[in-house]
Amino acid sequence: MAAGETQLYAKVSSRLRGRSTPSLLEPLLAMGFPAHTALKALAATGRKSTEDAADWLRCHRNDPSLDDPIPQEYALFLCPTGALLEKLQEFWRESKRQCAKNRAHEVFPHVTLCDFFTCEDQKVECLYEALKRAGDRVLGTFPPAVPLVLHSSISYLGFFLSGSPTDVIREFAVTFATEASVLADCTVKPCTKQLHLTLAHKFYPHHQRTLEQLARAIHPGLGCPWTAALYSRDMRFVHYQTLRAVFQYKPQNVDELTLSPGDYIFVDPTQQEEASEGWVIGVSQRTGRRGFLPENYTDRASEADTWVKHRTYTFSLATDLDSRKDGEGSGRPSAEFHPPQTSRSLSSIQALQATVARRSVLVVRHGERVDQVFGKSWLQQCSTPDGKYYRPDLNFPCSLPPRSGGIKGFESDPPLSSCGVFQSRLAGAALLDSGVRVTSVFTSPALRCVQTAKLILEELKLEKKMKIRVEPGIFEWTKWEAGKASPALMSPEELKEADFPVDADYRSLPWACASAKKTERRGSGSWH
Repeated sequence: MAAGETQLYAKVSSRLRGRSTPSLLEPLLAMGFPAHTALKALAATGRKSTEDAADWLRCHRNDPSLDDPIPQEYALFLCPTGALLEKLQEFWRESKRQCAKNRAHEVFPHVTLCDFFTCEDQKVECLYEALKRAGDRVLGTFPPAVPLVLHSSISYLGFFLSGSPTDVIREFAVTFATEASVLADCTVKPCTKQLHLTLAHKFYPHHQRTLEQLARAIHPGLGCPWTAALYSRDMRFVHYQTLRAVFQYKPQNVDELTLSPGDYIFVDPTQQEEASEGWVIGVSQRTGRRGFLPENYTDRASEADTWVKHRTYTFSLATDLDSRKDGEGSGRPSAEFHPPQTSRSLSSIQALQATVARRSVLVVRHGERVDQVFGKSWLQQCSTPDGKYYRPDLNFPCSLPPRSGGIKGFESDPPLSSCGVFQSRLAGAALLDSGVRVTSVFTSPALRCVQTAKLILEELKLEKKMKIRVEPGIFEWTKWEAGKASPALMSPEELKEADFPVDADYRSLPWACASAKKTERRGSGSWH
């Protein structure tokens, strides 16, 4: 053991003995782990047990950042429990089902007391002491019921904490920040302005009324134990996308990651140039290694799913047993200060199984087509006598792609209008905002459909990673076209030459071709 490591260990060890708490560091050092990596493992696992820290170290033995002095970020939240938490979780589920996912769904119900701050690994236990001291200081005055007032705006819905009891909660946050600064030598910023519990954030304006109706089913006057919880996160991956593995994957090459169900992967969307279609480059939370992985083996997760709970301080009203013996039935404030449970609940396993079983197919209608606006004679309005295209109106497309039949071919295969282009991009932006993960794209060979698919992929930032599969079986030409014969469409080769990211190697499915022929013989029909 190096001299520096010995000195650090002696300093931390004496602090632990001074508080009469068992040292978790000594067994790790006895196993041969260096002090700085052992402390890093303890901080990353919430200092729950030596076994958890040892497992973390074994998994991270090939982590290139294992020796880097990168501390965790910590934050303090006030979280409801009991009946109020159940009502909030029900609102979470119903709002997501009825109004799609919004920013509030990315984190559990909470009130932020202190924003994220950094703390050195060897001083983490000082934060626990700061939490306990702050809780003990306000325990006698902590309100039995926290007053909550519903507030709604065009992009925010939540409860504001109001009244004099809020001052006690602010005092608790300020006390923790002060104690953490003294004990752990870190800068903590307490939230002293309007404290709030967010219900919905960054949602579509037309969902506001529905969200308000769901929120009114929550009874904020319900008394419940409130818990102050100290969480940590890896500061390197704050702005990354978080994926959760739903299938096991064994790497076929040295630069690929091993996946086990439940693993979390951090993905930087701006660093995916090297990844081919259907693959991403990410960093495994379990091992710290960076590599390629098949994206369809994962599902989108929230960053908060990777946070580690360290310690909690629960404010509750408990009956004084000593007073009961004296014949008094009054209650007094009490508190519980303990580390979180480490066992995985059955509900989380069932949720993972449900994620594996869930598959979705998104059916998207193409954007506005130019002949729906300017009529069947639209081509005569924008072509010169020598067969060249010009733009007579701003809602006409800026240009037309080259095709073998010349400009006449667009008469039965019209493109999108300018408004149609805008609609397609808007649909792609909505999909990106909702967090939907697209794994493959099939489209009708109609130009308007291929255009729509390309524009959506561009908004999803997938146009360079994913190919469009042109499937003739999806084309329902008899719904709009008046002719008795199928219109001439651009071939996949022509579409590719026109800079559409189509899969030239894709071959139509036999059942789809048969379905298309049946539709043509009947003269009507549709494909869903």
